[in-house]
Amino acid sequence: MSHNDELVSFQKMNGLGNKILVVDMRGRADKISPEAAINLAADSRTSFDQIMAVHTAADKNISANIHILNSDGSDAEACGNGTRCVVSWLQKISGDSSYIFEIAGGIVRANYSSDLDIEVDMGMPRFDWNDIPLEEEFADTRTIELQIGPIDDPILHTPSAANIGNPHAIFWVKDDVWNYDLGRFGPMLENHPIFPERANISLANVTSPSSLILRTWERGAGLTKACGSAACAAAVCASRTERTGRKVCVTVPGGDLEIEWKPDNNILMRGPAEYEFSGMLDPLTGNWVEGSKDQ
Repeated sequence: MSHNDELVSFQKMNGLGNKILVVDMRGRADKISPEAAINLAADSRTSFDQIMAVHTAADKNISANIHILNSDGSDAEACGNGTRCVVSWLQKISGDSSYIFEIAGGIVRANYSSDLDIEVDMGMPRFDWNDIPLEEEFADTRTIELQIGPIDDPILHTPSAANIGNPHAIFWVKDDVWNYDLGRFGPMLENHPIFPERANISLANVTSPSSLILRTWERGAGLTKACGSAACAAAVCASRTERTGRKVCVTVPGGDLEIEWKPDNNILMRGPAEYEFSGMLDPLTGNWVEGSKDQ
């Protein structure tokens, strides 16, 4: 274990069951190492889907710069559920209700009403094949040629593709999303050559013009109870393929997210954030000690 003056505080949180570690790296020049992330993910207490490492932003108009890591130590460009957790944590410190974050995927704005109602503006979706990105050109990414299973009777086929700060493929199914072995298909599809930067893989069942059910294999993290950017991708792709309107309740294994694809093309996501416990950790090794159980 490093000396205490080298440790940083963290909050174990979740957004609809999406396991998040919010780590306070403000005022520090170093970053959380991939090795630390892998070690933290392997510990049952600190296992996570994403780490949200909160750094001081160079621009004073930006609330924070957030470095996002997946549980395999790789970087992520966006995490909507994790952003809500950061907002919940910062709100307890600052009392502010509005935030602007800089992430790898761009600028994200968020507003806090309560821990049960945090709104994140996820920005504009991108649909051009080279923006997603895809390895080959598709004139229309509402459907792309990709399937799993026999050619004449595929199990999953022709997904919609989009970039919501990170790449997503949405497979539309007409039955229960739990009827599919996403734990088996997910890794194959995530790493399919058509996705040069890998992709988040989701199964979506549209249940009404304003609702759908979603399961996601998250790139670099695996099966998760919730993926905010995937919920946004599913909602906009459902609207784009005329399966739903532009305001959709997306039910993920952890609960419901309200997604609205606004006329200005930005995507608003609303949902909760929940605190679990806090502690101190070494950003180089991932060694940690538990702190207070109170936020």
